Amino acid sequence: MSCEGCKQKKFEKVCRIIAEHGSKPSKLIPILHAVQREYRYLPEEILTYVAMSLKLPPAKVYGVASFYAHYSLKPKGKYVVHICDGTACHVKGSINILEAMRKKLGLSKEKPTDDNMLFTIETVSCLGACGMAPVITINEDVYGSVTPQSAVALLDGILEKEAK
Repeated sequence: MSCEGCKQKKFEKVCRIIAEHGSKPSKLIPILHAVQREYRYLPEEILTYVAMSLKLPPAKVYGVASFYAHYSLKPKGKYVVHICDGTACHVKGSINILEAMRKKLGLSKEKPTDDNMLFTIETVSCLGACGMAPVITINEDVYGSVTPQSAVALLDGILEKEAK
């Protein structure tokens, strides 16, 4: 596949992703997944480029990207922490975990990502692990029976690893 934007270095990764999936409109969702894995969010100029490459209206691509909760239009940290606030987790203190982690990193609801782009903390409605409540995930890793102290210890371990 010839990719005009690949003449510009900033679109090389996107061109590779499109080439791997095929430049068919039906491949939009897998392409967006791959782009988000690469950049940790969906940059606006990349969405426009994907739309042009797939011969789709940019509004359609943006509509898909903004509809699904899995996608982010804002940059996220290297480590995305999801804190379950479903009923079982909430009853067992998930808000205390959220507050402890935010305090440790200097974050808030309005500022979910730290300045170093290392952590993003978000709440989710359910992680599907109610028997292990309260539950958090850090990227793809699941942690159950979490306390505010053990959550902060997980952050400390990551910070220590990243400092090396």
